[in-house]
Amino acid sequence: MGKWRNGSGQLMVAGQDGSVNGSVDLEVAASYAARRRGLLGRDGIEGALLITPCNSVHTFRMRFAIDVAYLDKELKVLDVHTLRPGRLPLPRWRARHVLEAEAGAMARWGLRPGVRVSLDV
Repeated sequence: MGKWRNGSGQLMVAGQDGSVNGSVDLEVAASYAARRRGLLGRDGIEGALLITPCNSVHTFRMRFAIDVAYLDKELKVLDVHTLRPGRLPLPRWRARHVLEAEAGAMARWGLRPGVRVSLDV
């Protein structure tokens, strides 16, 4: 994908037959400051936040539960978890990017391990 920059775009999730299930609003956090801030201080998020490069997150001082998807360098989902505030999951060593969204959103989008996503940023 080349050089990542902070910004916005669209996230597309492929369905079982390879068709796109729809698009989701996406924020990209690529700078150190944007990655460090993440979703802290927010009461929610419409869409998703892509943190790159990243292979580990935490939910200390978060105000709401989140879904976390770990992506490899080809944007294939390695793992998906729902985290309550105050959690520190283990890092995923093969992950290069992390998607965050409100709890329950990724199941609605059909995001699960093995699914490949595409971005329009």
